[in-house]
Parts: sequence; structure tokens; C-alpha cells
Amino acid sequence: MHERANIQHQHLRYNPLRGSWVLVSAHRMKRPWKGQVEKQSEDEVPRHDPTNPLCPGNQRANGEVNPEYDSTFLFQNDFPALQPDAPDPGARDHPLFQTKAARGVCKVMCFHPWSDITLPLMELSDIKRVIDKWAELIEELGTTYPWVQIFENKGATMGCSNPHPHCQVWASSFLPNEPSLADRFQREYLKEHGEVMLVQYAKMETDRRERVVVENGDWVAVVPYWATWPFQTLLLPRRHVLRLCDLTTKEREGLASIMKRLLTKYDNLFETSFPYSMGWHGAPTGPSLQEDMGHWQLHAHYYPPLLRSATVRKFMVGYEMLALEQRDLTPEQAAQRLRNLPEEHYKTRAGREGVVGEKGE
Repeated sequence: MHERANIQHQHLRYNPLRGSWVLVSAHRMKRPWKGQVEKQSEDEVPRHDPTNPLCPGNQRANGEVNPEYDSTFLFQNDFPALQPDAPDPGARDHPLFQTKAARGVCKVMCFHPWSDITLPLMELSDIKRVIDKWAELIEELGTTYPWVQIFENKGATMGCSNPHPHCQVWASSFLPNEPSLADRFQREYLKEHGEVMLVQYAKMETDRRERVVVENGDWVAVVPYWATWPFQTLLLPRRHVLRLCDLTTKEREGLASIMKRLLTKYDNLFETSFPYSMGWHGAPTGPSLQEDMGHWQLHAHYYPPLLRSATVRKFMVGYEMLALEQRDLTPEQAAQRLRNLPEEHYKTRAGREGVVGEKGE
């Protein structure tokens, strides 16, 4: 009752994965908006653009020509942020001026040969192939590197420079900041409470029902209690799983289904190709493969920026940058809005109704 009673009043919520707090100020949604309005995303994307470097058979910036692929396609990033043979910057000369070696590989993975399709519009079998490739990359790159980050930036709003369904895979010789925090706090939680944090959390969210968006027998997607972005979601397996490569065939099929359902709801919310940044977090690899990583639970984060409509986004500025993360919509309100949306994609529905209308004429 305490949580419900205070839901419309400003309050702080704790993020146990990062050891940080977020300010929830739901009453601010009532304020008028006269700020920046984003340009509506372009829907008219050609299925094959001869100038698009990600399309089958096209030439990329380095002169290489893509094969005529018909499924997923993986290649080395032509402009990598990490390289395997980067020189060591040398020892530090003062605690205030520290440097460390940063080596790794950066790959780009196309989900599908068509440019005019996104994950929620793909067939389940095609999404399953994407998941299988993700798992393969974790296993392959994880033998060498401590961290393999799979992430997708969808839409120009999130800095995506290419309208073709794809993600990136960066494997690094170091454990980055966010997974380092997640490793620390999951480890401490298990030690203190005797439970795997996110396994327990998934069970509790499933029981409480307030923030569940979609679920099936093997997965649950929720707007996390500590969400920062307006329609942020956390995707969790029900079973204790360390890494993507540990998923069973059944769990991968269930993941394909729940991803399609969740991303369809995202698109249906404002009837636009919903922008987001997403990424997978699982137990560290490399040397950690020989260690007990039982405190970890595999999970995916979805961070969409849209707040009020397809053209009004949430900005992380001012107070958020200088003091504390803040949100204007409660996680419970966001989850309810997403949960109540249909699971048929608005484009599919429009196409079907258009065919019916033509026949009726």
C-alpha cells in the first residue's frame, strides 16, 4: 500500500544493479511542452539501396563488397573503436593521470538482407537466427575477451547512421563501467541475501504484476522499478542463466517470441518505428570463465528516449547530468500503457485493413 499511496508524489527509487538512485516526479507530466520536437522518422526506406553499405552485394567504405547474404551477416567494423593490436600507453606518472591499455575487436551484424524491415516485423525464425548468432559470438569472442557487448542503436534519434536492421558487437580487454557495477552489486546481493538478485527480482515482478509488460514460459519483460528512461524495459529469463550461449533451444525460441511482442508494443505506442538503445549483459567471459559467476543473471536492457509522442523525447540534461537521474512518468504507468497495447503491429494491421478495404470496394 505504501508504494501505491505515494505513486503520484515525488520520491526516490533505488537501482540495485548500479547502487544509484532515480528521482520519480510523475506530476511533471502535466506541464506544457514547448521544447524541441524531433523530426518524425522516415518510413519510406527502400528494400535495397545501392548506396547503402550494409545491403547485400554493396561496397563498403573500405572497398570490400558484401556477399549476397540472405540471413544474418557479420563483418569487422570499418571504423572500429577498439583494435586488437593497439599499443600500450605506458605506466601512469600520477594518480590523477591514469591510463590503461584498451584492446579489442568491433564487429557489425546485419539482422536481415532487407533495409525496410526491423526486428518486430521479422519472422520468428529470422529473429531466432539473430539470437543464435549472438550466442555464437559470446562463446567465440568470450574465449579471449573479458567482456563482449552486444548492442543495437535503433533509429536516427539514437545516433544510428544507417537505416538497415543491424547491431554491433564490441569485445574488449577490460570490463567496462556498467557491467563492472552490475558485477559488483550482484555479487554483494548474493552474499548478503543468499539469492541471485535478478532471479529473485523476476519472480517478485511476476507475482506483483504492476510492471510486467509481456511474458511467456521462459521470459518476462518489465519496466523496472528503478527505470530512468520513460518506457525503459528489462528482459529477464525465468531460469538462472549466466550467458546467451547457455540458453536452450526452447529458451531461444521463447526469446524470439517475447522480443517480437515487446518491440511490436513499442512501435504501437506512438505508431512509429520506436527508437532505442538496447544491449545484453551476462556474466563476464575470458578469465571469468574459470571463476564462479553464479551471482550473475543474463538480462537485456532497452532504453527508448520517447516520452510524450513520436516527436517528443526525454532529455538527460541539467539536473540529470549534474545531480541525479529523474523521470516524469512512473514505471507502473509506463508498464500499464505498454501492456494494454495490441500485439499486432500497426503496419501489419494497416496493410491487412487496406486489403480488406480494397476488396470491399
